[in-house]
Amino acid sequence: MRKTTVFGYNMEKQASRRRLVAVVYAVLALSMAGCWFIDRLHVSSFYLYFFVLFFVNQKIFGGYGVQGLVKPFTGKGPRNAPMPSNLVELQLRLTGALPTPDPNPYRNDERELMRRDRAHYQAYQGIAVLLAFMWFLASWDLHPPRFIPPGLLPILLYCIALPAVLLAITLPQAIILWTEPDLAPDLEEQAHSTVQA
Repeated sequence: MRKTTVFGYNMEKQASRRRLVAVVYAVLALSMAGCWFIDRLHVSSFYLYFFVLFFVNQKIFGGYGVQGLVKPFTGKGPRNAPMPSNLVELQLRLTGALPTPDPNPYRNDERELMRRDRAHYQAYQGIAVLLAFMWFLASWDLHPPRFIPPGLLPILLYCIALPAVLLAITLPQAIILWTEPDLAPDLEEQAHSTVQA
């Protein structure tokens, strides 16, 4: 993890990160239900829901953004440098060149790359199941069975496609946040383990 706080809450403990993941998915589910009641997931609520997903990835989970808990999967930092300090500002005035951001905090080491790949593999196994259901419903849409009303199939297809998109965008980061152990052990646990040794 690159960052250890979200909105001022410490995320070093695994239990804290698990609570965060549960709360985020509960909020996403509630916002999906709210968008359904606003306009049956039509255009305006679709953009609202997309904005909520974008916010989760950029500011909370990370992975695809540079500000969340998980390091960017690409290993690349932001394109723009942070605001210059006085010394850098003096250098800027003298040379006229903008400093580039330091890429080291954003680079993934081998363990982080393996963790990223494992999380994507686990996430896309579940997404493949949803895609299979979507394919099944799409085949029914081409040749509708008699026991399903004709207007129901597109609604069912959409109700499976939207969670599939949600999971494709957020599930790898959620798996990483859920499975990573505590970042810093408690001082009491360290003292207890040294007493036992």
